Amino acid sequence: MKKILGTTLLLLGVAVLGQTKEDSVQFNRISTEILNNGKGYNELRELTKNIGHRLSGSEAYEKSVKWAAQKLKDAGADKVWLQEVMIPVWERGKESLHIKTSNGSWKNLKMLSLGNSEGTGGKDISGEIIMVKSIEEYNALPSEKVKDKIVFFNYPFSQSFIETFKGYSDAAKYRVTAAALTAKKGGKFAIIRSLSSAFDDVPHTGAMRYEDNVSKVPAVAVGNTTADELETLLKNQKITAKLNSNCGMKGEKLSHSVIGEITGKKDQSVIVVGGHLDSWDVGEGAHDDGAGIVQSIEVLRTFKKLGIQNNHTIRVVCFANEENGVKGGAQYGKAVKENNEKHLFAIESDAGGFAPRGIALDMDDTKRNQIKGWSKLFLPYGVYNFNERFSGTDLYPLHDMGIPAAELMPDSQRYFDIHHTEEDTFEKVNRRELLLGAAAMTQMIYMIDKNW
Repeated sequence: MKKILGTTLLLLGVAVLGQTKEDSVQFNRISTEILNNGKGYNELRELTKNIGHRLSGSEAYEKSVKWAAQKLKDAGADKVWLQEVMIPVWERGKESLHIKTSNGSWKNLKMLSLGNSEGTGGKDISGEIIMVKSIEEYNALPSEKVKDKIVFFNYPFSQSFIETFKGYSDAAKYRVTAAALTAKKGGKFAIIRSLSSAFDDVPHTGAMRYEDNVSKVPAVAVGNTTADELETLLKNQKITAKLNSNCGMKGEKLSHSVIGEITGKKDQSVIVVGGHLDSWDVGEGAHDDGAGIVQSIEVLRTFKKLGIQNNHTIRVVCFANEENGVKGGAQYGKAVKENNEKHLFAIESDAGGFAPRGIALDMDDTKRNQIKGWSKLFLPYGVYNFNERFSGTDLYPLHDMGIPAAELMPDSQRYFDIHHTEEDTFEKVNRRELLLGAAAMTQMIYMIDKNW
């Protein structure tokens, strides 16, 4: 009996080791294929150079819809379709910001209106600037100190966080709320210090939000160098600012997310991999989020190229309107619920095309621990962090339905130097780093497909 039991345990051990070896071999095949033959980098060049930035509602975005549908077909998708989404349309238009001292002349400042901000209707709006360093400082000001003023929220991106997304989250409340806070006390418009980890004069845009029953005053961002110069000037003298902008919301229009899939051989339970197809209207939307789009298409292409027989349906979703509405993610989640469509797992790449360092896991502890048990398979590829608990913005509706969600975690140190700026161009993306991210997602989906 003892001998039989020992033999059985030995055989089980060999089976387990054999399975691990098989997975290691498959991981190597995936990485080798993508690094040598991956099309993602060239496809990103096409997207960014031939189409460029792709703000929701723009002609360029509609071109990117056709482009993504064709790329999914080229990658070998069994089925490709467009999902209708009603999206908000915001346009920037011409804009300028000037300042002057009491005895000086007007000086032009580099700036960007924040996304979804209303403008000045093409008219000059001017007033004295007052500066605050925090929301708490602003809240302590009486309304009479703010009325008819321009409020400069000079809150710096914290350099203390090693994980720069934490610095971004810490500062984001100023971008989101500056206009509403200013309007509540009668201010004319808001200026914020950009959510930037860089020490340069590049302004960063990004979405802001108005509140109901509060006036819609404009909000603009300036770069770090300009913010420092303003702070120095305001210590010694009165500064007047003048804004002229034509931005604003232009209603809604029908647009599309782009979806492609390879059908499961065992069942049609869905594993989602995706990114958002839209970008802001500056730069080329390369890291945010052209990288995530081409990485997701690369996953599907690699399964087909290597002949991996996927048990479950692997679906690529190129989400519409993440930047200024998240309507694509909301519509996808709504369709999943209405169709009672079973989803096993969803992962998004929306943190740049830098070298992958981990995968955040937004799911119950049982699933998290199972995935963490695979961590040694990922170590040779530089992917080691499975401890964070969050997922991509477009996946929130799926997560709210109890579907395990995740997000690729690239190295974040340079991301907020260029995020939401004219600097987010194809040239800032490294081919190997981009493709290693695609490999990590493909490896993860391979393991989910095999084991869930």
